[in-house]
Amino acid sequence: MIVTIVPFVSVLLTALHASGTYPSGVDLPETLHWENFVQAFQVADMGALLFSSAIIVLAVVPISMLISTMAGFALGHLRVPGHRIAFLAFVLGLTLPLEGIITPLYYQVRSMGLLNTRWAIILPLIGLYMPFAIVWMRAHFVNMPAEITEAARIDGASTWQLFWRVQVPLAKPALSSLGILLFLWTWNQFLLAIVLVDDPLKRTMAGALGAFQGQWGTNIPLLCAGALLILTPTLIVYLVFQRAFISALLEGSVKA
Repeated sequence: MIVTIVPFVSVLLTALHASGTYPSGVDLPETLHWENFVQAFQVADMGALLFSSAIIVLAVVPISMLISTMAGFALGHLRVPGHRIAFLAFVLGLTLPLEGIITPLYYQVRSMGLLNTRWAIILPLIGLYMPFAIVWMRAHFVNMPAEITEAARIDGASTWQLFWRVQVPLAKPALSSLGILLFLWTWNQFLLAIVLVDDPLKRTMAGALGAFQGQWGTNIPLLCAGALLILTPTLIVYLVFQRAFISALLEGSVKA
């Protein structure tokens, strides 16, 4: 806990120093300059960044959850033909590093005419999240009792009704945890935003930190204040959904 907390305390204390100074280490200033957070919010235009990040999150997370839930149900519960090969392909996809494909991804996005648009972040993220999301949802559906499906079939439920009315409601713990993870990863996405989008106001908040650093990199307190402002939404989401997040992780570890 000390190793984890001390860096955040150091950043907070640095952000509270006078703008333009060069604090050293964990040093409590005589006067706390809370106005640094207001100034960082204004100079970085974080209102527009919040809007841009919200658009990207609202596009990436629901679509990724819908596709991965349907694919996980097909691979884990319906056991469609070729499900083992497909599952192996997604497992191999987990080993693919983003840094290894960022160059061909750039040229592909450019050929589609999507550079410097939010779609340049949204579409690649949906694809990059699929291996993990599908493996995660498959781990849930593969352990669902067959008796539930048999009972639904006897009552005349079609495959679509079995999915939406029976299996999806039972998958809420896995879905909630997946949604939290996708939100955190999307909100904190940095590399794609920096490489594929030139306009800082069309990036995620974490991606915009690069432009903020380039402009205010010599103003250490202001830079630390901006970093903490970018971190705050993810911290709030984690604190609010902490119990669901931890319980779902434990469930995933057992069912994997």
